[in-house]
Amino acid sequence: MSERLPQDGFGDDLHRGARMLLSCLPAGGAAVELFNRLLAPPIQRRRDAWLNHLADRVAKFEQEGRVKVEDLQQNDEFISTVMQASQAAVRNHQQEKLGALRNAVLNTALGQAPEDSKREMFLGFVDTLTVWHLRVLSFLSAPGAGTDVQKVNMDLTTGHHAAVIAALQNAFPDLREEGEFVQKIVGDLDREGLILGDVTLRTVRGLEGMRNLTNLGDEFLRFISEPKGG
Repeated sequence: MSERLPQDGFGDDLHRGARMLLSCLPAGGAAVELFNRLLAPPIQRRRDAWLNHLADRVAKFEQEGRVKVEDLQQNDEFISTVMQASQAAVRNHQQEKLGALRNAVLNTALGQAPEDSKREMFLGFVDTLTVWHLRVLSFLSAPGAGTDVQKVNMDLTTGHHAAVIAALQNAFPDLREEGEFVQKIVGDLDREGLILGDVTLRTVRGLEGMRNLTNLGDEFLRFISEPKGG
């Protein structure tokens, strides 16, 4: 499978749909012209870059004998995942989110996706949560990985919620003056059921004590992580 994926697809549907919507507005003609000049080229570039990168990875899996393209063409779960992930990919530019969406598609191709409802929900999480939500969730899955443990472990003999906020602000310099933002992120992850809901009750006595992902959170992270074996 060395050829690129066909260029006709979701991007064209999006383009046509946007043109139809704009044509219904009072300034339809001018708006459509502005859309064609301003938005159509970058949307197409995003779509092409996403599909071509995806095609390259699937082709690599086929060469390694891990998938058969003929089987994927008949796999409704895979096709649905590609469609949902592609829509989200065109709406996003952050590489971390695009990588998470791509990993979700690849894990589905390898038969490592959760059941349909969870799969759809997890793809929705990648689309609607921010990059910081994903970073924080990843940090809480392995609090000591890639951090200065001495710095983070300043004082963790305190309530779990306060310890998590402090550790995040020390682990990520960009968050040091963003206390309310960090609290919002942690709260969102809690409400989505990705971290344990008793964060304000437990006492933390070390970095390992901060690991508080739910089973759902673990499953979500596995789905959007690089497939095992590359």
